[in-house]
Amino acid sequence: MSAFDEQIKAFGERIEKEMAEGRLNFPTVLDLSLRIKQVADDPESSLDNIVAIARAEPVLAAKAVRLANAVLMNPYGAPVTNVHEAVQRIGLDALRSLAFAVAAEQVAQDFRSHTLKLIATGLWMHSVDIACWANVLARETRSANPDTAMFAGMMIDIGQFFLLSRAGNYPALEDDMGRFAAFVATWNAPVGRVILEVFGIPDSVLDAFREPSPHIVWPPTSLNETLKLARVLTESRNPFDQLTGDDAPSLTEAITASRIDAAELQQMIDSVQTSRRQLISSLCG
Repeated sequence: MSAFDEQIKAFGERIEKEMAEGRLNFPTVLDLSLRIKQVADDPESSLDNIVAIARAEPVLAAKAVRLANAVLMNPYGAPVTNVHEAVQRIGLDALRSLAFAVAAEQVAQDFRSHTLKLIATGLWMHSVDIACWANVLARETRSANPDTAMFAGMMIDIGQFFLLSRAGNYPALEDDMGRFAAFVATWNAPVGRVILEVFGIPDSVLDAFREPSPHIVWPPTSLNETLKLARVLTESRNPFDQLTGDDAPSLTEAITASRIDAAELQQMIDSVQTSRRQLISSLCG
């Protein structure tokens, strides 16, 4: 048995065991997201408790202030200069999105392997782009709460992120990235659902993560339809989906299959591009 076969078998058995025991060993970088969730869910917690966590993480604090000063969040232009005011301005769902963006970026930076680092960076950018599209689409169409849509978009690749973050313990896996991608495709949905449940995602949001059909709806009328459209519009492709050939349809293909008004959709795309770029800058800057 090759080193790849031995390690992919061991990895699968490890994940299967953890899921059977009702637990998953989260990478340390996700602790920040979990801490924010735990404090936010505690009825005795205050905004000051949440701010204290954000303030203790310099990257998260800086991104929160930056996002709060984006025109989308601050249309009247009053400058936000501190974390407390920033968290008040952007809200908890946006803060959770930022926390996950910070964690995912750290996952990408932690890899010594050039190949895995490229995949992690690509996966991170894919999540960020979907999150930003979901937010601006929800604002434009009122199909869902924009901040909830952004958080859902950031979490859309969470199963793949988790598996990728654990792959560093099995270095032989990068010897055959096609087979590793197939392994990730097998475990992505069950692992992702467990993680989303750990994060306390409501059932109404969990339903939005169902496998997308090739058809999109314009204008979207639900979170599920908003995420479908965001997946089609994203300019950053999912590297695992590209490796397995399961990439989302192109915009042209989706428009043709769905028989929607391409001109009307393009007009909307053009109108929200500035807001989308501001959000990307806030999450990535």
